[in-house]
Amino acid sequence: MRISIIRIVAILALTAMLFPACTKEVQHFDEPYGEGKSPLGIKINTTQVPVPERGLPGIEVTIKATGLLEYKDELIFRFNGEEAIVKNVTDDEITAIVPDYASSGVTSISVGDQVIFGPIFKVDGLLSVDPTFRAVNGSNGAIHYRYETEDGKVFFVGGFTDYDNKAIIRPINRIVRTFKDGTYDASLRAGRGANGHLNRILPFQGKYLIAGFFNGYDQRTENISSLTMLNSNGSIDTMGINTFRRPDQTDTIKYFPRFNGGVNGGIGQLYEHQGKILIAGDFRYYISRQYDKPNKYETRDSVILDSTEIRQIARLNQDATLDKTYRFDASTNTGLPGGNGRINTLLHTEGVHKDKLLVYGEFTTFDNTTAGRITRLTADGSIDPTFNVGGTGADYRINNVTYNPLTNKYLIVGNFKSYNGKAVAWLALLNDDGTLDETFKAGQVEGGGINEAKQLSTGLIVASGNFKTYEGVARNGFMILDSTGKLAPGYNSTGEFNGWLADIIEMETEDRRKALLLIGGFNRFDGEPVNNILRLVINEQ
Repeated sequence: MRISIIRIVAILALTAMLFPACTKEVQHFDEPYGEGKSPLGIKINTTQVPVPERGLPGIEVTIKATGLLEYKDELIFRFNGEEAIVKNVTDDEITAIVPDYASSGVTSISVGDQVIFGPIFKVDGLLSVDPTFRAVNGSNGAIHYRYETEDGKVFFVGGFTDYDNKAIIRPINRIVRTFKDGTYDASLRAGRGANGHLNRILPFQGKYLIAGFFNGYDQRTENISSLTMLNSNGSIDTMGINTFRRPDQTDTIKYFPRFNGGVNGGIGQLYEHQGKILIAGDFRYYISRQYDKPNKYETRDSVILDSTEIRQIARLNQDATLDKTYRFDASTNTGLPGGNGRINTLLHTEGVHKDKLLVYGEFTTFDNTTAGRITRLTADGSIDPTFNVGGTGADYRINNVTYNPLTNKYLIVGNFKSYNGKAVAWLALLNDDGTLDETFKAGQVEGGGINEAKQLSTGLIVASGNFKTYEGVARNGFMILDSTGKLAPGYNSTGEFNGWLADIIEMETEDRRKALLLIGGFNRFDGEPVNNILRLVINEQ
């Protein structure tokens, strides 16, 4: 009886709680973001083919679309973001003229702030992908450097572990050799290759030096410090050493890398300099090893590591010992101070500045002397007094510099917004003495910055980055400028680029057409997938 009463009380209490909720007036709320825009009713089949499917600026292109007539006086038609003149609009199609600086990509129609995307249209121009270049599948990682041998074969080094899908046959680790048309050369005997990134390869004394950030090559997994020597077939050059043992032990021969020198960090650049080896990068110590002497901790197979402080730039003798006549203070047994920030370098190999080294990066002093992110060294490694920027230099980091020996100009690229107090952003041209060339005016970029650029022998400038427009013209990460900084007519028809370039190499195709080889870390060019290497044909005007 007690349990039944408790149940009744509970039911009555629950009913009292629910009753107000059932009789409470229902509240209505407005949409927090307002009502959505009504659909325009414009429809485009994006899988259709425009008529014509591709063509030069100035031609008329027709695309099938419905629902346009209502908006014919307010719609805007674009080729890959570049506005076009609309020639005609009907019930089922639209005709527009390809603008002068249009590039390959998606067409679109916009009414107000609503956009309807159409099919892809290919704009023809003076640049086109070379279908005869046979590195179809490219590499699976960045390519940092290219070197062509005297017999016409080509070395590529970088951060890749496969090239043209050939690693399924044998390992390909950071070094590969190809024929000039990009086909894989299976005769290279690199074995397991390098266990870290390679930045440079250099012919030296009938062999090859490789540099980067690695400590092993093929079966030699120790006693390498970012620099070693290869035989001409790609195998590592070794030497046999009777390592130190106690008198009661039998001597044995162990094999070590013959090139006994390196650094404690990474090497970005590697050059032959007056018959010696010049290196530059992010390091603080030169390192060498003694294989045949005892130390106080070991009595067998002893390897003693020697180090000498020398920052960022060092020169080695042919036997891999440190050259203490170049950028070295004998009184302190250390190298000169170098930059107070990261550096990169460019060596002059010809002309009046032969053997001089341009140094650039994010430093504000070099060898305790004020330097606006750029300076030049004489052949003996001292600061070159003939290179005088005439002011404060760049106000922020310089990422890349190339030199054109025909124009005697430096092209600098970086995150700077001024040079010597004058407004220049991302890209600037310098005279031979480091002063600003004010005849070159880089345009405004939006949507990102310029990361790499190079002036060709023709004076044209190839630039890449993550920008979206240049001087208000739609350019998706890749463009070619004339020598004054304007977009070069006919060269800017290619579409989307995604990634970065390590180098742009002028060359000829096998049938002697002018071409540009692009290497770096990029996965898309002209809107199509690519893998870090690509050759472009320059179609003569």
